[in-house]
Amino acid sequence: MLACGDLPYYYLEYVVSLLDAPLFYVHGNHDQVIGRAMAGFPSEGSTISWGTNLHLRPVEHRGLLLGGLEGCRRYSPDRPFQYTETEMRWQATQLGLKLWANRLRHGRFIDILVTHAPPRGIHDDEDVPHQGFESYLSFMRSHRPRLLIHGHQHVYNRNAATMETQFEDTLVVNTYGYRVIELEQDKGGWQVISTRAA
Repeated sequence: MLACGDLPYYYLEYVVSLLDAPLFYVHGNHDQVIGRAMAGFPSEGSTISWGTNLHLRPVEHRGLLLGGLEGCRRYSPDRPFQYTETEMRWQATQLGLKLWANRLRHGRFIDILVTHAPPRGIHDDEDVPHQGFESYLSFMRSHRPRLLIHGHQHVYNRNAATMETQFEDTLVVNTYGYRVIELEQDKGGWQVISTRAA
């Protein structure tokens, strides 16, 4: 199970126990701080003991290559899980450098990038809290994930909103609410077969 942030921890724990599935997540700007997380600094130490925090961390699960970038644009000083574009660019660069081990071992960098905020110009808005990150566009061009899933953008009428956008080699999916995503493995990695709201 993948979580894009801003979901109550008790809810995630319930779903994890119900599905008996591992949890891989990033934090959103409304998440409760666990341990120590300060404004402008990544929350690598802010983890849920029964899940895997993907922020700045490459993870392989059953052949699926995962990584994540937490938070949204900074709109409130001294709050965790909020970053300037410059801070996020640096974090995306850090994650990208860590992904070279995947490239050498598997022939690809990453299959799924899990973020809280969307990329700039894809599923985002013009108010500062809901602007996406330019850094994600560069990351998708250079590391070519098959899928980028994000939350943060509330969608109340799916018929009036774009939930999926193809950007070069990456399918960008807004998972607000929740989405069921079906993947299939082939020689080149993983392919997205379908995404749907259940």
